[in-house]
Amino acid sequence: MAASQANMEKMQVRQSYRNLWHSDLMGTMQADTRYCCFAAFCAPCASYLLRKRALYNDMSRYVCCAGYMPCSGRCGESKCPEFCLATEVFLCFGQSVASTRFMLQDEFNIQTTQCDNCIIGFMVCLQQVACIFSIVAMLVGSEEISEASQILNCLSDLVYCTVCACMQTQHKIEMDKRDGMFGPQPMAVPQFQQMSRIDQQIPPNVGYPPQPAYGYPPPQQFQGYPPAGYPPQQAQGYPPQPAQGYPPAGYPPPGYPPK
Repeated sequence: MAASQANMEKMQVRQSYRNLWHSDLMGTMQADTRYCCFAAFCAPCASYLLRKRALYNDMSRYVCCAGYMPCSGRCGESKCPEFCLATEVFLCFGQSVASTRFMLQDEFNIQTTQCDNCIIGFMVCLQQVACIFSIVAMLVGSEEISEASQILNCLSDLVYCTVCACMQTQHKIEMDKRDGMFGPQPMAVPQFQQMSRIDQQIPPNVGYPPQPAYGYPPPQQFQGYPPAGYPPQQAQGYPPQPAQGYPPAGYPPPGYPPK
């Protein structure tokens, strides 16, 4: 009872999360096509690898269904976590994908967008409708209803496999972002030369030497101090020798001042 109450509280807290997935479900096919195909054709293997990666490859932290189910922690996971995880992804595949999703949401405070909720809700509703049609076909015995139920079952299975593949690709992209595969971390401070104000008419020179103003000669670059060739060389040496005696001979001239 206490575990169920704690899970309900976690679900309520998730509604207040403000971060978003790096890629929504509609964009996962374009964001990582190869992994999406891998998750579609080998879904349990993808779920196994993603759960292990979500645990930072530390299987000592593994709990069945990430602790979101009543059986969590009671299946002997501590003795053989790899085997328990393999059993989970093959026998409870849908819950394994959902558990990995809840782990990432709780770790990074990620909310699910309304579009993603609509896609997941459509998948669940289609499965319920297919199940109802199958029950009705068994009770009534009508061939038309039986054929309709088979078509709905095929359609629901196709939608289920597609949505699960997109969800697992979404989880993989988010962990790529966590591990720094998309460049600097989201909260990293940019370098000084990359900062600029948006109200500047001319953007600053980033990675290039400053260019001289148009119409003016470029500034001279002095090689050391003092410059070469200083002091200037003169014939009598530098500095010049002072005159012999002061005042000079013949000064003042004769007849000065006049009388």
